Amino acid sequence: MLIEIEYDRRAAVRYALNWAFARNPRFYDFQDIGGDCTNYVSQCLYAGCGVMNYTPETGWYYVNSNNRAPAWTGVNFLREFLLNNTGVAVYAEEAPLSELRRGDIIQLINPAGRYYHTLFISEIFSPATPENIFVCAHSIDARNKRLSTYNYADLTGFHILGARREIKDLNELNED
Repeated sequence: MLIEIEYDRRAAVRYALNWAFARNPRFYDFQDIGGDCTNYVSQCLYAGCGVMNYTPETGWYYVNSNNRAPAWTGVNFLREFLLNNTGVAVYAEEAPLSELRRGDIIQLINPAGRYYHTLFISEIFSPATPENIFVCAHSIDARNKRLSTYNYADLTGFHILGARREIKDLNELNED
């Protein structure tokens, strides 16, 4: 049985700030083989929910560099996972900048219309403009960097709606 669990935005942001200029040794650094941005953002999201989705091919998980879901490290795969996930782990909806919050993510789009970079929102002020949104990232490491300093043709915001985990029966709820 699936139950809704809280996405802990504070824990996710704390993780993002802590590892923005470093690499958690638990996870492989994909910098030299395509980039580490989505791997890093997945780690941040995981810090906020504590649940991975081990569904083959369409899940979102990391065991090691050779045993991971495409969504853990791939920009497009992460987008598809967050928007279509009906199982365990985090899920999201596309949202305009004005509806984004700390702990949400942004993906940048190049002039050819291709998604190419994933950013984690560490701080956001009103009005939510690129000047007032601060992000953390890997590949080009950033900690509280203004979104307005990035060069992109377009972007998509993803508001994390929550997360889910699996329980065997209702007695597990009382154990928490």
